[in-house]
Amino acid sequence: MGFPVHRMRRLRRNEYLRSMVREHSLNVKDFIYPMFVVHGSGVKREIPSLKGNYHLSVDKIVEEARIVRDLGIPAVLLFGIPAKRDVAASEAYSTDGIVQQAVRALKDKVPELVVITDVCLCEYTEHGHCGIVENGYLQNDASLELIAKVACSHAEAGADIMAPAAMLDGQIKTMRENLDKNGFLNVALMAYSVKFASRLYDPFFKEGTQSHVTSGDKRSHQMDYSNATEALREIALDIEEGADIIMVKPAMFYLDIVYRVKEQFKVPLAVYNVSGEYAMVKAAAQVAKLDETALRHEILTGFKRAGANLIISYHAKEIAQSLMQK
Repeated sequence: MGFPVHRMRRLRRNEYLRSMVREHSLNVKDFIYPMFVVHGSGVKREIPSLKGNYHLSVDKIVEEARIVRDLGIPAVLLFGIPAKRDVAASEAYSTDGIVQQAVRALKDKVPELVVITDVCLCEYTEHGHCGIVENGYLQNDASLELIAKVACSHAEAGADIMAPAAMLDGQIKTMRENLDKNGFLNVALMAYSVKFASRLYDPFFKEGTQSHVTSGDKRSHQMDYSNATEALREIALDIEEGADIIMVKPAMFYLDIVYRVKEQFKVPLAVYNVSGEYAMVKAAAQVAKLDETALRHEILTGFKRAGANLIISYHAKEIAQSLMQK
């Protein structure tokens, strides 16, 4: 039976009716807020391409984390900008590395927050690649040893979850085995399982982590954005190796992947609403005079509708504030 018995507009007449039958909605608990920690004291420096996001020294990241907590956002994802970069990425796994310092401070001062750490080497290497490079090629197995060292150093500092980002074969298995062997059985892994080689990361690297690839690119380990079935294979392998949460990155142009992943794998799924996506919204609001708050809600709700459980986003504070006002 169709019209006139069924009138789809009956339940759209006003906001109360629409809200009663709404299938997906945003909740502040869906969000993870990325933060960039730097050496020094009293540093709070806005990142030009990520307006409203900052480079923060450890003392200032504690202040910012308290704001995040008070907004109801449950977790932060930490990225470190080292004092110096070298071929061995030595600060990445140093006991006194900048991320390790920040983790200890956050777990001491803001213990309610879930602290997630990015586990990758590209911010810490002088060549900007995610591990050891020989003859112009990223060496997979040798780099795994360093990534395992980073993971253990973050766990020792008190991190709750680790997010390995390099897209190296076997990184989840290597991290899980080393964490368990060292007594960190309860530290969870949020795998960047499907990380496409994308220009949408450019603001993050150029101004966020200030990391630059000096030669070549990352297409030998990050995924070709033309591929979908390969993404499902990557997810399956990471789950088999011990991933607790899986991730698709970027999010906005990859909702077909998000949907297929959620349909096939019934495990917690995160998406990363990356720096280029954030910058596009800011530019659209400024140049085209779009309603930024409404646009944000539409995009982020799309992630939930596609199947995401968690959303890593530079919009997290803004969305939390707007949700509080509803």
